[in-house]
Amino acid sequence: MSAKAKAIYTFLSENKEEISIQENEELIIFDENSVDGWFQGENSRGERGLFPASYVEIIRTRSNSNVTDCSISPAGSLGNDSSYFPSTPNTTLHSQQSYYDDDDDDWDDWDDRSTVVDDGDHTRSPGANGHSHQSPLSNNPNVHFRSKPHMERQDSISSSRKGSMVGRNLNRFSSFVRSGVEAFVLGDVPMMAKIAESYTIEMAPMGPRWKESPQPFSCSIEDPTKQTKFKGIKTYISYRVTPSHTAHPVYRRYKHFDWLYNRLLHKFTVISVPHLPEKQATGRFEEDFIEKRKRRLILWMNHMTSHPVLSQYEGFEHFLMCADDKQWKLGKRRAEKDEMVGAHFMLTLQIPNEHQDLQDVEERIDSFKSFAKKMDDSVMQLTHVASELVRKHLGGFRKEFQRLGNAFQSISQAFMLDPPHSSETFNNAISHTGRTYENIGEMFAEQPKYDLFHMLDKLSLYQGLLANFPDIIHLQKGAFAKVKESQRMSDEGKMDQNEADGIRKRCRTVGFALQAEMSHFHQQREVDFKDMMQAYLREQIAFYQRVVQQLERTLRMYDCL
Repeated sequence: MSAKAKAIYTFLSENKEEISIQENEELIIFDENSVDGWFQGENSRGERGLFPASYVEIIRTRSNSNVTDCSISPAGSLGNDSSYFPSTPNTTLHSQQSYYDDDDDDWDDWDDRSTVVDDGDHTRSPGANGHSHQSPLSNNPNVHFRSKPHMERQDSISSSRKGSMVGRNLNRFSSFVRSGVEAFVLGDVPMMAKIAESYTIEMAPMGPRWKESPQPFSCSIEDPTKQTKFKGIKTYISYRVTPSHTAHPVYRRYKHFDWLYNRLLHKFTVISVPHLPEKQATGRFEEDFIEKRKRRLILWMNHMTSHPVLSQYEGFEHFLMCADDKQWKLGKRRAEKDEMVGAHFMLTLQIPNEHQDLQDVEERIDSFKSFAKKMDDSVMQLTHVASELVRKHLGGFRKEFQRLGNAFQSISQAFMLDPPHSSETFNNAISHTGRTYENIGEMFAEQPKYDLFHMLDKLSLYQGLLANFPDIIHLQKGAFAKVKESQRMSDEGKMDQNEADGIRKRCRTVGFALQAEMSHFHQQREVDFKDMMQAYLREQIAFYQRVVQQLERTLRMYDCL
């Protein structure tokens, strides 16, 4: 049965089987049953093809009224994975990827659903995220555990009341509500008896920032290999992942990355988690697609390891270090039972004691919002220009140089038709000139893989990072609104001043976290774009030097005439 739908995200097609859709665009779906997470349908421009099921909402009409009801969760996103997580502020483009995994085997042999996590001895010390673990379960020096952190407590719920008097948002599906930040700011998140993980924010000359990891590390992704299982019924690509601080490789499929990505989205409410490389409905095992995905997974991993908070996450450590199937299942279950997610993640933050005027913070965030919007537009513009240049390299430039080369060859052939006046050496030089320009055309066609492709990879990463910030900034805006409302109620005698102060204090925590994330973004942006521009210019210089060498060799053929 066909159905009407609305696009909730923009999707750009990458091959002829897919079609592009724009946010809020009305669509027609030919069959509500998705295939591997993809719908077949028609967009408003009459184009027919495939698009991701999780990028759209099916519009349903209630039988007892004339009201059209858009489904809340993305269509086709339920799948068979039991770990369904509510969408968080970072979930803009790829948040539901694990529900239509491109390997499509529902975790099969490496995640038996009947496995029960047995923590054994309950006298062991509490582990990360409030779950017990045996004392050397984690030997990563970048992860720190403590039973009672000495921190500025975000007193979450008063013993004298069950909830704040400040009104809740009417829109219960806004990111401010779904993320749990509203409940945290209003003090409705119960304080945990023991918090076994903490993340520190410190003051720097440029403002709050995440405390750097004491022992940073890197991670390589290499050797994508096609594997099969079930006697060839299932086929997938395996990547060798090697962390620098262990030097022991583990082998991961795309769905493992996807699982980790969704855990990060679920846990880190105020952090911009980079998007994974996009899925593709067809051609998943083509060499160019595998190479492109590897490049983008490397960039994703580099961002992960460089982030002071994400790199310390116990689930990330498990992803990088666990090579045993049984231990993987236990660690996966432990990560999925993590209680310090969403609103509770805010309880793990240690913030500085320095006073910050909330109006100054709001102005700083507004300034960053304007910057992020401008940068997003600029990144989109550069992406468009670079993509168009790639198209010209692969098509137009190559054809033009080939046409020029053929024209020179034609001249040489014409000169050969008059033997008495024909010079073989001269004709050979002209013919060689034609072949040189044909070779230059091929060089232009090959060049994007050395420079423009890498630029587009980096731009794609930043498109994802920037797309997360509007929702994250919305969390802070919601917190500011609650502070103003609570202060008004206190001034009118409708709320105790201590309760209003508690809301202000918890709003400070949200503000410090967002400013720390903004600071990290600026710091990493300068590093990444410097590397991108230097790499592009070096490759361009080397490319044109090779072109010059070809032309100089050809020119010398005329010197001896």
